[in-house]
Amino acid sequence: MVTTISRPGPAPGVFIGIDWGGREHQLCAVDASGDVVGKARVEHTVAGMAVIDDFITTTGATTPVVCAIERGEGLLVEHIQAAGVPLFCISPKISSRARERYRLANAKSDAFDAFVLADTLRHEHRHWRALSVPSDETATIAALSRDRERIVHMQRMVESRLRAVLEAYHPAPLHLFSSLDRDIALAFLRDYPTPDAARRVGPERMARFCRRHGYSGRTDPGALVQRMRPHLLNAAPGTATGKQVAALAMADQLELFNRQVRSYDTLLADAVAVHPDGPLFLSFPGIGPIIAATFIGEMGDDRARYPNAGAMLAETGLAPVTRASGRTHQVRFRYAANKRMRHAIDWWMTVAAREDDWSKAVYDTPAPTDRAATARTAGSARAGPGSCGEPGPTTSPMTPPEVTRRSPPEPHRPSTPAAHHNAGASGVPNHNRHEIGSRHSQVDSGSL
Repeated sequence: MVTTISRPGPAPGVFIGIDWGGREHQLCAVDASGDVVGKARVEHTVAGMAVIDDFITTTGATTPVVCAIERGEGLLVEHIQAAGVPLFCISPKISSRARERYRLANAKSDAFDAFVLADTLRHEHRHWRALSVPSDETATIAALSRDRERIVHMQRMVESRLRAVLEAYHPAPLHLFSSLDRDIALAFLRDYPTPDAARRVGPERMARFCRRHGYSGRTDPGALVQRMRPHLLNAAPGTATGKQVAALAMADQLELFNRQVRSYDTLLADAVAVHPDGPLFLSFPGIGPIIAATFIGEMGDDRARYPNAGAMLAETGLAPVTRASGRTHQVRFRYAANKRMRHAIDWWMTVAAREDDWSKAVYDTPAPTDRAATARTAGSARAGPGSCGEPGPTTSPMTPPEVTRRSPPEPHRPSTPAAHHNAGASGVPNHNRHEIGSRHSQVDSGSL
């Protein structure tokens, strides 16, 4: 396994705050007593990075140095980590509220923000964990996984716009196939871009169209024609002519995104296969290459980052947040979280409950209703410090029996527009044509 355990080093004597920007970065260094020992403003260039190295070397000539910044990735972050300097990622909300310690007025400047970051780090660094430096394999998977997610978001936006265009002049393609982003749906739109062209399609022509494009949806061509005809509504000729151009352009964009998502799926599957932790993550029930890649990239290599299950529940937003004051006691949803991991865990549990017998049994077991039983099982829902209590047990209250792989389910796609994205081979939402559950295996989910 690519596993590292972060250990505390010597007490730092200089704290550097970095207010990063697109073109320039502001630096401020304070010593252990809070006195400013250096300031600098550098450009985001090769020469500017050299100035940052000199600034760190000069201010920390005789004592250890630590840095604080308001982001967790990027060229500047990787440059500082490559220099061997511990780097802390501070939430912008924390630094925004910290300004109130120093000024009554709501004044703001780059130099002041850098000082606030440095002095806040001086006060709080004992309670925070520095960013771990990922291995090359983990960094590659993290970059691929996050970029794939961005492409999927763009893919969804284009699909929504194409849907709106078709509803304005040619709604029939929306009712033919299970999802508009499918290759067969886009091919039909290209061959029959207007209601008049689609009106000429009969069962025989539809059968030839399906054979030409390799359609394997197991739906009779005559049924497709009957499904389409009630929706052959006509817009004004001018509207149809203009909207047709936009529809074909968006179909090209959507097809491009489909190809890119499939390419990313292949790259991620290959990267996970050669990663030392890949076999471990792929052995969980309901996890495929994309979900495994998300976990590997977001968890990183530092296993001390999640000392127990409660810590992971808290960071991923799956543990509730308790707010109690006087007679008020509220348990709320946790919004501040690693949403990538939360989304991946949601899909993981959905697939595991459907494909793994033990997971389905746990999912279908009714929750206890009495207070005593609730108290006995509450450990599985407890979060770590800073959430809603002490960490709960790190293992599931049930131990799975010897598990066997279930046969893959029939291909299935969500039928509602709200669930227009597919569940891919990895159990994550995407728009490619792979179906959920083709590469899942089983192991105890409490091992994570």
